[in-house]
Formats: sequence, C-alpha cells, structure tokens
Amino acid sequence: MVKTLLVTNLKKIKKAVPKIEAKVKIRFSFGASMVIIRGTELNEFLVEKIVQAVDFGFEVEDALLLLGQNHSLEFINVKEHTRRKNLHDVRSRLIGTDGKVLNTLENLTGAILVVKDNTVGVIAESKSLNKINQAIELIIRGAKHGNAYAFLERSNRTGRRNSFSEEDLGLRDSIKDKSVLP
Repeated sequence: MVKTLLVTNLKKIKKAVPKIEAKVKIRFSFGASMVIIRGTELNEFLVEKIVQAVDFGFEVEDALLLLGQNHSLEFINVKEHTRRKNLHDVRSRLIGTDGKVLNTLENLTGAILVVKDNTVGVIAESKSLNKINQAIELIIRGAKHGNAYAFLERSNRTGRRNSFSEEDLGLRDSIKDKSVLP
C-alpha cells in the first residue's frame, strides 16, 4: 500500500523519520511538500496520524504516543466555537501568560496541547478526550479559567469513582438489581 500526505513542515518530518522508522515497520520517501508512506494499512494509518501531529507542531516523542491504542489526535478550530472577531485575544486566553493555561490543562488531563494559528491540537487518551475538548471549548467561549479547571477536576473525581473494569462492563450490578439470577 502507498499513502501520500501533503505537509507544510517537511524539514521537521525528515528529522522525525528515523525515530518513527525505529518504532514502526514502514518506509518513507519525499517529494515537494509531500510525504509518501509505504507499509501495511494499519501502519500507514498510524504513521499518517503521527506525521499530521509532527507537521502541526507536536514533538516527535509526543506524536509517537499515537501508536498506542488508547491515544487519539484531534484538532479543535477556534473559529467554530466563538463569535468574537479578535481571535488573537481568544488564543491568548487559551495559551495564558507564559503558557500557564495550557500547562494547567495538560497537568489536569494528562493531554498534550499545541496551539497553532486558530487551531488547537490535542493528543490524549481516548476516554478523556471529550472532557478535554469541553474544557477547551469553555475557555474559547469566554468562561472563567477557574470554571474550566473545576469542570476537569470534577470529571476526574467522578471518573475514578464510577469506573469499572473492562471485563465487568457494568453488567453485574444491573443483573443483581433486576433479580434475574436464580
């Protein structure tokens, strides 16, 4: 199989290729602002996400987290979540002084965040991706930073309390409640 990707930062991707090839059995070739990937379908899919992340601005080590089954890459367009015309102010609220807001969001969620132009890139565990996106959207829409942090802290507490093993799937409690068992 062969997959062709258009990229904007070819130099950064070329630097990342040895690390990617060390982790995944795949071959790269390059054209004018494009990357050609050759390998199995699954490897091509995974490497496509890694190349997108590196091209967006993530560090290679962070992008390689996408090889795991429980991490996902998502992009949030700032323009879709605000009516404000001055997007510079919105991005400033999202980044914070010296990156303090981004660092706090990363510490609360374990996600990796990058802001580029009017887009926020998120690499996070799939199960917490929805909560992280909601917190980012709250800040973009103008909510107080403290409210977004409190939302994440509440979801972290309730997530642990209501968690169950993947083997259980929550069926044991529902069966006991309905008295179906003899």
